[in-house]
Parts: sequence; C-alpha cells; structure tokens
Amino acid sequence: MSQRITRRAGLAAALVTALALGTAACGPDDTKTTDASSAAASSPAAATSGKPGLKLPPELQNLKNWKSTDWANWAKKHALNNQVVKDLWNVDSMNKATPAPPMKASTKMGDDTSQNDPLPSPVQAVGEKHPYTNNMAVFGKLFTKSPKGTYVCSGTVVSDPAHPGKSNLVWTASHCLHGGKDGDWLQNIAFIPSYNRSGAASGGKQVTLNQVAPYGEWWADQAMVAPQWVAEGGETGGPVSQYDSGIIQVTNPDMPGKSLEEEVGGSVPIWFNAPRDQINAVTAYGFPAAPPYTGQELEYCDGGKPTRLSFDTTRPTMLTIGCTMTGGSSGGGWLAKEPNGKVALVSNTSIGPDPSAWLAGPELDDQAQGMFQEMTELPQPQQ
Repeated sequence: MSQRITRRAGLAAALVTALALGTAACGPDDTKTTDASSAAASSPAAATSGKPGLKLPPELQNLKNWKSTDWANWAKKHALNNQVVKDLWNVDSMNKATPAPPMKASTKMGDDTSQNDPLPSPVQAVGEKHPYTNNMAVFGKLFTKSPKGTYVCSGTVVSDPAHPGKSNLVWTASHCLHGGKDGDWLQNIAFIPSYNRSGAASGGKQVTLNQVAPYGEWWADQAMVAPQWVAEGGETGGPVSQYDSGIIQVTNPDMPGKSLEEEVGGSVPIWFNAPRDQINAVTAYGFPAAPPYTGQELEYCDGGKPTRLSFDTTRPTMLTIGCTMTGGSSGGGWLAKEPNGKVALVSNTSIGPDPSAWLAGPELDDQAQGMFQEMTELPQPQQ
C-alpha cells in the first residue's frame, strides 16, 4: 500500500508542477449499465460482432499517412452539430444521466494472441478527498443526450500547443461522443470540470448547480472521434476499441472571452507515441457512476505499469491496468510521467469487464495525434 501511495503522490506533485508551469506560461459517466464486460462506458450505439479484422472503407485504410488536409476533409463530412440548450443540464438532469459503462470487453480475442499479456490483478479505486485540490480541476464529467437517453462519461482538459495557456480542448473516448457504425453524434454535449469539488453533493445531498459545477458548464462546439469508431463502433469492445479516443472543443456562453484552461487553472499535455518501456506507472481518473459508485466522486486507480491487450494485431495494442472503476469512468484520463518528470496524458478509459477488475485504453499513436492536430487548427469558439 505504501508503494502505491508514494507513486501517486509523485504523479500528483508533478501534475501540480505541470499546471503551475501552465499558469506561468499562459496565465491559469458514462453509465448506461449493460451486462458483462462494461467497465468504463457502454455507449448507446448498436452492438457489433466485436470480431477482429473488420473491413474498413477504402478511405480509412491508410489513416497513418493522412495529412492535415485529409483530416480536414473527413471532419467536414462528419461534423458535429451540437446544440446548446440553456438550462438543459441542471442538477436533476445530471443525476438522471445513465453512466456509459466502459464498453463490454469482448471475449473474442482473435486467432493471434501473441501481443497479449496476462490481465492485471484488480486495483481498488480510491476517491479524491474533498475539496479537490486545484490541480484536480482538469478532470470532469461529460454529459450527452441521444434519442435513447442521457449519458455521462469522464474527460480531461488537455493542453493546446496552438493556443498556449488558453486551451478549450477536452480529451475523452470516441464512444462517449458518437453512436458508432449505426449511430450518429450524441447531442447537447457539455463538460463540467471538477464536478462536486466541494463534496456538497456527496451522500445524496440536495445541491445547487453552482455547487456541483464550480467552474461552470462548457458546451462542445466542435468534436472529433476516430474514423474507425464511426465505421465500426458498437456496444462491444473489440478491434475498434484500439482506437477509442475522442476530443471536443468547448465554449462557455456565460464566460465570454475566457478559455477553459484559464478558468480551471491549467491543462495536461498529451504524450503521443509514448514508448511502452518508458511508461512505468499509470494513474487513471474518472467519475464512475455504476454501482457500487454513485457518479458524485472523482476516483483514481494507481494501476502500475500497463500490460498489453489486443484484438487485432494490425492495430496498436491497448494499455491495460488493474482498476475497479465502472460505467461513467469512460473517457477518463490516464496520466504517466515522461522521462523529464512532467506528467502527461497517455490514454483514456475505453473497455473493461463486469464485474469490474481492470480497464483498457488505446495507445495514442500517429493517428490520434493527427486527429488532435486537426482540432488545434480549428477556429476558436466565438464567445
């Protein structure tokens, strides 16, 4: 136990430092319960077979070599048209949102399991103490709506190199934003950083919106998900999970001229193509909302060194850690220390089993970086 606490303390301290540097430079659930393997988030998309080797459309066969113009053209064809409905997300509607569990992890691993390590042992999630420290404000809850209901996931404020100190970007999972192969964009997407920071809503207490949303409501203005998710996504984890990352650009109509990063006081850089042998310890954050959790608390798992999980050997292997977080934690950020000591985001919660014991998240490779780069080049929200 002492080793786990010490390791996380180091990550937290480094995160504080990273956010402090960001300040100096710039100035600052998903939980619709489904049965089995749904540790992090079950989306409202229609189920797919989960078999490896699904055939992608020709235009998605060479994503590794996509240039900025390719991403821009894809984005134009698959644009999010998010609606801002004033007062839609109040305390009551937030509490009724069902956690999108991490998608059910498929038991069909394909014929070639040479890239798979033994699954990690369970690690009990631990709740952050209230009030959350300032460096925890980068973590929040993501609320979305679809014809099938309302859903909740988790997300992380990430740094925008194109707008240092003034990022409006939130990293999450593809399945938290889009319904997949037989679905469409979810709507009314809003991000609540440092949800229930004071602990006022803990234990089922009646609270006001300001008490659970100390930094306000931030609405998705633009969004990007992995093209594979749009082509293959469903409710069962499988090959598509190996690309299950998404990102939104947000705005707050009540805070004209102010960025999300300025409001929360910092952001987390992303470590793309992080070498496996340099990821020595991962801490995953999220707001699990499926039992035994309530969705009111920010939880974390010190997962140690991640192992490998693969459904399709032609795709980047997933990172896997022991963690008992459930639905609602999907999209939550995974942090690790870079060799220089700085903390960065290396993955996000995608899939897990039921009962919860471990979580898996995608590697953030060249494709994830291309998607991110396209978001940084979009015009900033008009406020």
